[in-house]
Amino acid sequence: MVVIIIIVVVVVLIALGLWASFNGLVKRRNRTQEAWSEIDIELKRRHDLIPNLVSTVKGYAAHEQGTFEAVTQARANAVSAGATGDPDKIAPAENALSGTLRSLFAVAENYPQLRAVESFLQLQETLTATEDKIEFARRYYNTSARDYNVALQTFPRNLIAGPFGFKAVAFFAADDQTGRCPR
Repeated sequence: MVVIIIIVVVVVLIALGLWASFNGLVKRRNRTQEAWSEIDIELKRRHDLIPNLVSTVKGYAAHEQGTFEAVTQARANAVSAGATGDPDKIAPAENALSGTLRSLFAVAENYPQLRAVESFLQLQETLTATEDKIEFARRYYNTSARDYNVALQTFPRNLIAGPFGFKAVAFFAADDQTGRCPR
């Protein structure tokens, strides 16, 4: 009788451990998905600001057509990559967009009358705030992704991760220079 009680207790403890491990993985996966959605929202906001910014600068620096085309193409590539939902594709596209935005702001620096236009200054400030939010969201996502991936690889969670379809997630890497707007 004592042996049966011990076996039942051991089975119950193992079941509770598996239950807790499964729920912990679900919680971490959901936190990571929520963090990714924050990045996605901010990237879309950034993409929506760019056409207004380009048209504002274009009014003052019409002969800088190559820069405008590069920004427009980089934005299109970033939107296209964003549709995949894959951080490994989105990060390079967003980094390229940041580079073209830097060149656009470098062009704007050459036009003092543009820097005095209120709509340009507002767009610049909004884009700077959005870049800050993207950076915060990226850090939060990468922290969540790290915690989730570590949880997938540690014992005993690694025993239940595969059979229940838990997959590791990629980090959202940004280049060392952000697309910050000069102030």
